Amino acid sequence: MKKTLIILTGIIFSCNSSQKTVSEKTVKPEADPTEFAATITQEELKEHLYTYASDEFEGRETGEPGQKKAVAYLKAEYEKINIPAAQTNGDYFQKVPLEMSRIPSGSLSLNGKEYPIGEHVLTFTAGKNSFEEIVYVGYGIEEEGYSDYEGLDLTGKLVLVKSGEPMNEDGTYRITGSQEKSMWSNMSESMTKRIQLAGEKGAKGILYFDDANFSRFKRRFDYMTTNNSGRMSIRDDKAPKFSSLFIDETLATAIINNIKEDDQPKIVDTKISIAFESANQKVDSENVAAILRGSEKPDEYLVISSHLDHIGISANGEINNGADDDGSGSVALLEIAEAFKEAAKAGYTPKRSIVFLHVTGEEKGLLGSQYYTDFDPIFPLEKTVANLNIDMIGRIDPKREGDRNYIYLIGSDKLSTELHELSEAVNTKYANIELDYTYNDENDPNRFYYRSDHYNFAKNNIPIIFYFNGTHDDYHRPGDTPDKINYDLLENRARLIFHTAWEVANRNEKVIVDKASK
Repeated sequence: MKKTLIILTGIIFSCNSSQKTVSEKTVKPEADPTEFAATITQEELKEHLYTYASDEFEGRETGEPGQKKAVAYLKAEYEKINIPAAQTNGDYFQKVPLEMSRIPSGSLSLNGKEYPIGEHVLTFTAGKNSFEEIVYVGYGIEEEGYSDYEGLDLTGKLVLVKSGEPMNEDGTYRITGSQEKSMWSNMSESMTKRIQLAGEKGAKGILYFDDANFSRFKRRFDYMTTNNSGRMSIRDDKAPKFSSLFIDETLATAIINNIKEDDQPKIVDTKISIAFESANQKVDSENVAAILRGSEKPDEYLVISSHLDHIGISANGEINNGADDDGSGSVALLEIAEAFKEAAKAGYTPKRSIVFLHVTGEEKGLLGSQYYTDFDPIFPLEKTVANLNIDMIGRIDPKREGDRNYIYLIGSDKLSTELHELSEAVNTKYANIELDYTYNDENDPNRFYYRSDHYNFAKNNIPIIFYFNGTHDDYHRPGDTPDKINYDLLENRARLIFHTAWEVANRNEKVIVDKASK
């Protein structure tokens, strides 16, 4: 019995000892992200950038051979560090269908009279349709307490709109109720709004009469015709066909003879047909997307983005290398991805999935990111917790005064107070870079908040931070070369973004959206 007791006691102590050993092996120390941030180095950033922004890449013009070399380089780097493609088919390239607009051919017919394109009517898109009437909506404005569309059915109709805005008899503007004009008097802003509004109400097309700016549209038309140039856009074969036609006073008064004085919406019985044939050219381009799957919340996604394209070769043959714009963001994203991969190899895979997204066509109008968010999200937007966008982080703004170790932050507080506070806390803890919010101002005349790829995420109510060093004399010029990059600052800024991404990806709860998108 005693011998048995001794044996049992020995077994118990042995089990306790064994359990303690196993327990000690399974409890890991908390990760120190600075260890992995330190893998982002000036030397590696420089090595990447001297290749990525070299003459061999020909300025990375969207759809051109240099851009193809850029995407091949990015793909090879992700394969090298063993971060897989984001798409389930294993392809790093997300094809983005684009087209370059060319001046169409054709004419407009009004009550049997032909108006050839380029004279009294201008258009930059194809369109073919016939109508028995035109819906005149005056200024085409709809605001709280005022609508030019009241009681009108626009479904399948052609709409006639004129520029400007209504005034009261005392000389004040009706929309603002004061001497101050509203946004409807801003040509570029209000034109887009009027066209969108007509389309949303079911119209098939719009005749846009802006006597003061028709000559401006005509100069653009003539330039495109002479130089065979155009605007790149996403090709959407499924989109409903909508015709935007710009007309001069001759054609406008042929429809309503006193249109300048007549503000009253009405139906105009008149036969009109449009027949404009497309001459657009398809452009082959792609985004590059890789993913590091999360360990605990793999179906929640943090997207870190930069644009892979630049403006290519100038007419005189000079290459616009785009080392800062956005070679700096592209190589920073590669280094950030590698730092996260090193953490994963050490057993510290982020809780949430991280998508490393290099988008095309930013210089053509944020096209690659628009395609990702509006047409074909690889991962659901409702599961995307934030977007950190990197566009130009390798130089110093010559207009700025103060510490050279700075970064402009834009948009961090637009949708999420929590993301902004997290960003500030991370910087204080790890980077101590001067965070400059100059261009975060709602009244920033540069409107940078709307001018890089983060905006396509923000408009979908996804919290964003845009990292930016500001413009400089070499912006969109051949002088934007890798020898002018401040690699110490590029390293500091990339590490800050890594630390911010680390916190967003690893916190228990996703950042809260507490503000409405604009």
